[in-house]
Amino acid sequence: MAKKLYVGGLSYNTTDDGLRDAFAQAGNVTSANVIKDKMTNRSRGFGFIEMSTDEEAQAAIDMWNGKDLDGRKLTVNEAKPMEPRANRNGNGGGFGGGNRW
Repeated sequence: MAKKLYVGGLSYNTTDDGLRDAFAQAGNVTSANVIKDKMTNRSRGFGFIEMSTDEEAQAAIDMWNGKDLDGRKLTVNEAKPMEPRANRNGNGGGFGGGNRW
């Protein structure tokens, strides 16, 4: 079963393909995704890798955690499941700062 890994500390120059190529040294990479800012399309400095097996995922962690890629020291560990996000639609209620009568 595939296992997803979090990769932090990425250079802003690291691409999906560069990340895939680096982690392919540890085994079969199912997917590689550098997370980008929606407004600027610039890397946010982290991404996710999906390896084919648990053994390959552990090999990738052992190979890359604390190691240098594109001039930056990586943090690599098992990705945690995404948690539900708080309501961000601006309806927080109440009054903003300022004086009251």
